[in-house]
Amino acid sequence: MWRQGQNLLRRASSRRQQLQHRPQITDVRQLITGAASSPSLSIWRRKKEMGKEGLMVAKELKRLQCHPVRFERFMKTNVSRLLKSDLVAVLVEFQRQNLVSLSMKLYEVVRKETWYRPDMFFYRDMLMMLARNKSVDEARTVWDDLKKEGVLFDQHTFGDLMRAFLDSGLPDEAMRIYDEMRSSPDRPLSLPFRVMLKGLIPYPEFREKVKDDFLELFPDMFVYDPPEDEDGDEQWRLESEEE
Repeated sequence: MWRQGQNLLRRASSRRQQLQHRPQITDVRQLITGAASSPSLSIWRRKKEMGKEGLMVAKELKRLQCHPVRFERFMKTNVSRLLKSDLVAVLVEFQRQNLVSLSMKLYEVVRKETWYRPDMFFYRDMLMMLARNKSVDEARTVWDDLKKEGVLFDQHTFGDLMRAFLDSGLPDEAMRIYDEMRSSPDRPLSLPFRVMLKGLIPYPEFREKVKDDFLELFPDMFVYDPPEDEDGDEQWRLESEEE
């Protein structure tokens, strides 16, 4: 019994020492900030499964979009009652189907929800869809919104967006995003610049500007300019795709 009591005292003493030397959390916001920045916690990165009510609402919105009065009435009475998961799933489905007008309607609804929080992936998906559909005015509206909310894209997302606008034949919009990337507080990466340099081959004036910036930021890197003849240009494209 005496030995058991001594062992218990030793364990209690060791436990107190561990607690005393455990690092203290001095700022709870550090934990919150670190968790909130994780892509795995974004609702826009999770799998979207639409429930029966979401399916019904999506079908009815598509049917009523040519009837403005009935459409708005249905938006107020039915869309506002959707669960968060269904509302998100309907928006994602409209984006997948390239339904610009309906996506913009749901986009506005989402931003007014009490659970809504500014999210990089939310805006990225909207802009990618608008780029695919050459919807410049809507893209600028969305961009203004994200600027007001203080949303910052990382360098890889900038590259994805620039590529999407270039692939849709919208170099002016791609250059606007490029200017935003250049003013970003994040450390510049070479990959988004290479994306721009490849996509701007048909636009030599824009390409020279990006090339000059690239060489200034990355003086040890090499920019390969494609040959002017058609066959050579095609060969360069094939080689670039293999990188």
